[in-house]
Amino acid sequence: MAEQKATIAFISHGGGPLPLLGDPAHQEMVGSLQSLAKELRKPEAIVVFSAHWEEPEVSIISNARPSLYYDYYGFPEESYHIQYPVSGNPSLANKIQSLLSQKHIPTKMENARGLDHGVFVPLKLMYPEADIPVIQISLLNGLDPEKHIQLGRALRSLLSENILILGSGFSFHNLKAFFGASDQQSRQLNESFDDWLTETCMSASLHEFERAERLMEWQNAPGALYCHPREEHLIPLHICYGFAQKAAGKRLSFDVMGKRASCFIWS
Repeated sequence: MAEQKATIAFISHGGGPLPLLGDPAHQEMVGSLQSLAKELRKPEAIVVFSAHWEEPEVSIISNARPSLYYDYYGFPEESYHIQYPVSGNPSLANKIQSLLSQKHIPTKMENARGLDHGVFVPLKLMYPEADIPVIQISLLNGLDPEKHIQLGRALRSLLSENILILGSGFSFHNLKAFFGASDQQSRQLNESFDDWLTETCMSASLHEFERAERLMEWQNAPGALYCHPREEHLIPLHICYGFAQKAAGKRLSFDVMGKRASCFIWS
C-alpha cells in the first residue's frame, strides 16, 4: 500500500447545535476540535461518516453544492439559520462509489439530502472558512459492526490521498444520562467504557485480529450498554478502524455535559 497521506479521526460532535451556540458544557470539546484542526495538514477534501444518517445501502452525497439539514428540534431560532457554504466533490464521490462497487457493497448517489449536524457542526468549528470540499456518507441500517469495518476496509486506497476521513459520532451517547443526575455509579460506567475504548483503539499489544474482535463485540465491554443504549454514535468508529487497521496514535479526551468523551486519531 502507498504511503498514508490521509488522516483518520473518530470525533465527538456534541449535542445538536450547542457547540456553535456557545454552550459552556461543550467548551472543552470545541477547543479540542479547533486545536486538532490546527495540528493537521490542511486536507484537500473531507469525507464524513455521520451517526445521523442510516440507509439500506451506502449512500453518498454527490451534490456539488450540498445544502444543510437542520436535523434537530427545540433549539433557538438562530440554530436553524447556521450557514456552512461548503462545496461537494462529485468526482471523489464517484470514485468512492466505484471502490465500493468493486467490493460488491451496494451504493446509492444522493443529490437531495443536505449535510446533517454531525457534519456541519464539527466542520464549522474545525474549518470555519468552509473552503474544503466535503462528502457525507451514510451508515447502514442495522448498524452491524462488522459491515462497517468492512466499509472502511473497502476504501483504504483513499489513504494515499490528502483527505481527512471523519467518523462523526460520540464515544458516550445516552441522552437520558446527559440530562439526569450524575452519581458515582454513572461516572464509573462512563469511565469504565471510555477506558476500555481507549485500550481497544490504542494498545500496541493487541493484534489487529483482537482489536477487530473487541470492536465487533463492543456491547460486552464494561458500561457499554449504559454509554450506548443504541449504537449509532459508536459505529463511525468502526468505519475509522476499517480504514486504519492499526492502533490509533493520538487521543483527545474532554468532558461534554458532565460526561467523559474521547476522540481517536490515526495519521
